[in-house]
Amino acid sequence: MSDPNLHAGGCHCGAVRYEVNIDLGQPVVACNCSICQKTGTLLGFVPAAQFKLLSGGDTLTDYLFNKKVIHHLFCPVCGVRSFARGELPSGPMIAVNVRCLDDVDLDKLTLRHYDGKHL
Repeated sequence: MSDPNLHAGGCHCGAVRYEVNIDLGQPVVACNCSICQKTGTLLGFVPAAQFKLLSGGDTLTDYLFNKKVIHHLFCPVCGVRSFARGELPSGPMIAVNVRCLDDVDLDKLTLRHYDGKHL
């Protein structure tokens, strides 16, 4: 992958694999809502066109809660939530759990804290 913004990622067991074009020089979101807090998710958001699911799409389990607008998808084998799908005013988006990207140094990321707990 010669494009520095093109990253591969997936779940722990490898059943779910994807590629995403994401600029990790931009802040990633550390949300404190109930699900992000419990799973330790760090989120990067991209338009759906910048995400390509390579494998595992037919086995993903969908979890909706609260306002039921974000599809929290997880691997039914290992339980890892490596991405979610939703809608922004600009169109379909993917929320990538950057902890699930291969070979990303988390210490080099800039975090933007988001208070999802009090929405």
